[in-house]
Amino acid sequence: MRTSIHFFFLILLAIASSCSQSRTVKGRVTSAENGKLINRAEIQFEGSIVKSHTNKRGVFFIKATDSARKLTIKAKGYEPKELIIGNDSVVDVALVPEGYVMYEIAMPVKDSKVREEDQCKLKVASRTMVIAYDRHAENINTEDYSPIAENGFRLTSRNALSTFSIDVDNASYSNIRRFINTGQIPPVDAVRIEEMINYFNYDYGQPKGKDPVVIHTDVAECPWNPVHKLARIGIQTKNISAENLPPSNLVFLIDVSGSMEAANKLPLVVSAFKLLINQMRSQDKVSIVVYAGASGTVLNGVSGTEKMKISDALTQLKAGGSTAGGEGIQLAYKVARQNYIKGGNNRVILATDGDFNVGVSSDGELVSLIEEERKDNVFLSVLGFGMGNYKDNKLELLANKGNGNYAYIDGFSEARKVFVNEFGGTLFTLAKDVKLQVEFNPAVVKSYRLIGYENRLLNDEDFNNDKIDAGEIGSGQTVTALYEVIPVGVKSPLLPDIDSLKYQKNQNKASLNTTDLLTVKLRYKEPTGNEGKLMTNVLLDKNIPFTNASADFRFAASVAEFGMLLRSSPYKKGANYDHLISLASKSLNNDSEGYKSEFLKLVRSAKSLSTNNWISVIGEK
Repeated sequence: MRTSIHFFFLILLAIASSCSQSRTVKGRVTSAENGKLINRAEIQFEGSIVKSHTNKRGVFFIKATDSARKLTIKAKGYEPKELIIGNDSVVDVALVPEGYVMYEIAMPVKDSKVREEDQCKLKVASRTMVIAYDRHAENINTEDYSPIAENGFRLTSRNALSTFSIDVDNASYSNIRRFINTGQIPPVDAVRIEEMINYFNYDYGQPKGKDPVVIHTDVAECPWNPVHKLARIGIQTKNISAENLPPSNLVFLIDVSGSMEAANKLPLVVSAFKLLINQMRSQDKVSIVVYAGASGTVLNGVSGTEKMKISDALTQLKAGGSTAGGEGIQLAYKVARQNYIKGGNNRVILATDGDFNVGVSSDGELVSLIEEERKDNVFLSVLGFGMGNYKDNKLELLANKGNGNYAYIDGFSEARKVFVNEFGGTLFTLAKDVKLQVEFNPAVVKSYRLIGYENRLLNDEDFNNDKIDAGEIGSGQTVTALYEVIPVGVKSPLLPDIDSLKYQKNQNKASLNTTDLLTVKLRYKEPTGNEGKLMTNVLLDKNIPFTNASADFRFAASVAEFGMLLRSSPYKKGANYDHLISLASKSLNNDSEGYKSEFLKLVRSAKSLSTNNWISVIGEK
C-alpha cells in the first residue's frame, strides 16, 4: 500500500514538473518613442543560458520555469530593460532610445486571452502592458480647435492703439509638429503663430533695473513683402537660478479616464511628471489628484525629497472610466489650499487630453470654476497629451483663465524641454496680468497688422484696468510680438478700404514726431499683487535691410512666415517654402538644444507634404 502511495506521488510530481518546464512566455517589443516594432531584440531570463530573439513583427517566445522571474531585454540603439513578469504569460515591452529614461505603467488590457499551445492550462490568464498603445485611436478624429480669424491691417489714422495680452504658451508648435511628423498638414485653426514664435527663446538681454521684465524693440525690412517693415517687440524676464526659486506647492492633477489609455497619453504623463520630481527640493510639496468617473487624492503634501514615494504612486496609476474633469479640478484646488505656501509657488498642473464628459464639463462652467479658484493665488498650468480626441480649445481656455501656461507634450523630448530645460519658466511666475499697448505714429505708419495673438486681443481701455485678466510670464522666459507695418506713402492692396471721415479734422502731421515708429507700454503685476506697474519703450523709425537684422530677428520672422504658409494666409505675399528654407537656414545661431535645426527639418517636411498634395486634415476622409 505504501509503495502504491509513493508511486502515486511520483506521478503527480512528474506531471507538475512537466507543466512547470513547459511554460512559455510570449511578448512583443516596441519603441517607447514611436511604437515601432523592434526586430532581433534579445530576450533572456536571469540565471538561464537560453536566449530568444524577436521576429520582424517584434514578437518573441521563451521557455520559463516557475523560478524564472526577471526578464532582460536588449536591442541595438536602445537602453536594456529588466522586467519582473511574475505569473504573466504575455508581456509587451517598450524600449527607450539610448541616453533616455522612460518610466512605465502597468495596466490591464481588455483582450486578456492567452493562447496555450501545451497541455498545461493556466488558472489565470493575464496580460501586462508596459506601454499600451491603441493604434485605432488615430483613426477616430474628434479634435477641437477654436476658430481663428487672422488680424488684418488697421489704419493708424483710425486706430493708433493696439492692445493685447502677452502669451507664453507654445502648445501650438509641438502640436503642429505632431501632425507634420505623422504625414499631415495641421488644421488651420491649430496654427497659432504667436505660440510658434514663442516656442523658441531669443537673446534679448536680462533686465537691469528693479523690474523683473525688460522691453526690447527693433525693426527691419519685411522679408515676405519688402516694401513693408517688420517691427519686433521682445519681452525678457529675469533668469532666477533654481536654488533661489521660491518653495513650490504642486498638485499633479492627472486624467486617468479611459481616453488616456494610449502610450502617448497616461504613460507619457507619468514619464513627464517623473522628470519634474527630479527637480524637487526639501522645501517643496507634491500632491497627486486623479480623476476618471470620480476624483480622488493619491498623495497629499509629500516632501519633494520623497522622490521614490511619489514615483511609485505615479507608476501605479491606471486608465479607465469616464471623465469627471470639473470634479477633479475642484479637488485639486482644495488640496492646493490645504498645503498653501505663503510667498511660494502654489500651482495645479493639469495633465489631460481635454476630453471632459462628466459633471462640470461645459466651457462656461469650467471657466467660472477656474476664475473663482485663481483668486486664492493658486495658478493652473495645463499639459495636453494625445491625438484623435484632443480638445485644444478647452485646454487653452483653462490655462488662460487659470493664470498659467499651456504646453502640448508630443513625446519624451518635449517633456524634458518643459520640465528640465525650461523648469523655471514653466513653473515660476515672475509677472502676472501682463499687457502690451502699442501706439503707432501716424506720421510714419500708414497701417499695421499684429501677427498672431488673435485670441489675446484686448480693448484699449482694458490696458489701464487692473481688474482685467491677462497673461503670465515666468523666470527666464521671453515673449515676442511681430507687427507688419505699411509706411506712409506706400500704396498697397492690403490697406483697409474705408471711406474718408466727413466730420473729423485732418491731423496736423507737421506737429508729429517723424523719428518715432511706435511706443510700447507694458503693464504687469507682481505674482501676488493687485496693482499694475507701467513700463515704456520707444522704437525709432529705421531703414534696415532684412539681411542686416540680427539672427534672432530673422529666425522669428521665418517662424512667422511658416505659420502664414500653414494657414494659407492672405497676407503671405511673397512667402513660399524655398524662400522660408533659405531664410531659416541662415538664422540658426544659438541653437545648443537643436530646436531651431529641428524647425528647419519640419519646414522641409511640410514642403514635401504640400508639394505632393499629401494632405490629411483632421476630420477628412
